[in-house]
Amino acid sequence: MERTAFPDDAAVQRRVRIVGSELVENYTVYIIEVTVGSHQWSIKHRYSDFHELHEKLTAEKKIDKNLLPPKKMIGKNSRSLVEKRQKELEVYLETLLVKFPFAAPKVLSCFLHFHFYEINGITAALAEELFHKGEQLLVAGEVFLLRPLQLYAITQQLRLATPTCANGDAKADLGHILDFTCRLKYLKIPGTRGTVGTSNIQEHLLPFDLSIFKSLLQIEISHCESQQIKGLPSLKPSLATMSIHYCAASMKDILVPEASEFAQWEVEGVASDCPVTAVIPTWKMLTTLDMSHNSLKCIDESVKLIPKVEFLDLSYNDLTLVENLQHLYNLIHLDLSYNKLTTLEGVHTKLGNIKTLNLAGNQLESLLGLNKLYSLVNLDLSSNKLAQLDEIKNIGTLPCLEKLSLTNNPMCIIPDYRTKVLAQFWDRASEVCLDRTPTTEKELDTVEVLKAIQKAKEAKDRMANSEKKISEDCRAPTGETPSSSSCCSLAAPPSSPPQPPSASSSQGNHK
Repeated sequence: MERTAFPDDAAVQRRVRIVGSELVENYTVYIIEVTVGSHQWSIKHRYSDFHELHEKLTAEKKIDKNLLPPKKMIGKNSRSLVEKRQKELEVYLETLLVKFPFAAPKVLSCFLHFHFYEINGITAALAEELFHKGEQLLVAGEVFLLRPLQLYAITQQLRLATPTCANGDAKADLGHILDFTCRLKYLKIPGTRGTVGTSNIQEHLLPFDLSIFKSLLQIEISHCESQQIKGLPSLKPSLATMSIHYCAASMKDILVPEASEFAQWEVEGVASDCPVTAVIPTWKMLTTLDMSHNSLKCIDESVKLIPKVEFLDLSYNDLTLVENLQHLYNLIHLDLSYNKLTTLEGVHTKLGNIKTLNLAGNQLESLLGLNKLYSLVNLDLSSNKLAQLDEIKNIGTLPCLEKLSLTNNPMCIIPDYRTKVLAQFWDRASEVCLDRTPTTEKELDTVEVLKAIQKAKEAKDRMANSEKKISEDCRAPTGETPSSSSCCSLAAPPSSPPQPPSASSSQGNHK
């Protein structure tokens, strides 16, 4: 079966073929292939299902009672009868589709699984559900789930010049859907990769428009191609939380999809020295953005459009640098775990007010750059390549740090690893929870010993350095005479030369 994304916008042809049969226990099941435009799916029904369908249609729609081939009791599973009946049942279904060219009655729609795969059937089923439960769902304030195929069907219905109630049932009117979407606050759109059910429909390739939602506070979209998500900017006036997973190759695709239409764009309210072809409004209400589990290679300049964001999750992507986050003045929680970060140098200039930082699962060997994150409370550095305990000095003086995770790093195999790490925090050791384990009294006693040893070592080093400096100052450079030495005053004075004998002494000796 050929796979497809969606049918042409032109008049959609509908066909039904019975392509085979199979014997299940003591009855025959017919394999039906339904085609609507380029969408195709298969269903299975036994003769009794056809008979039940026909009974309902004759009662509700005045269908000719003789249209369905009669039931056979003797030899009903014989090959010749099955083949004959297969052709007759196919003609029966084709006749019904001709009789109802625009929208099938509900009973026929369910029989052919139109409510799963066909635009009119999907919207009619959803409209009826919301007719009965819509108000209750809105009052409950729960997250409502819509599949991309349902949103695609609604989008296509709105584009077609057809009545909003094609099958004549007021409960199936498209207006029930539009009234509900205008007031809905919490929406989840879970797509799928591969085909849907028994069809050739690939949901992630179906385009759909979100502009029918006027009051959304929260949206979550997964497994949809970002290019197929239309109308995202229309959610800006109300949206506070947005989660996008397995959809995007760049942040720009989601935050400023219209950027592809303009050579140069700038954020609304920001002065620019360059010629600007478009001014893009910001996401004024957005405070939480979760774009984890995508294929992001960088944190691009589109973050300028989300100045109110406080919670940002970019985990499980392909990021190699921490950049452009200086535009997020309100950011306090950042998740960059499971990316490809190797350096944090200068990161404090971009994360001034951060309180929670998750850097787990990267390739960090150094913590240089974290030493000035003075607001940091929670820090996760697990599953990196940190091998040297000296790296902890970069975070040991952070005044607010309370929770630190270093599990699954090479340094964890060092004997007494916990106490050696805690000792780097000096007087704050008791305030730090390391690897989700509170510090024990025994560990604190050991930390005090290590601190005393460290202080003694530092004092000894200072004394040794002082003596070394004096020694170096006293050592004369090569070729320098003692009289010019800076320490000549410390040398023994030379002995006086012998004095010549006086004249009187000389005369007395001759006597």
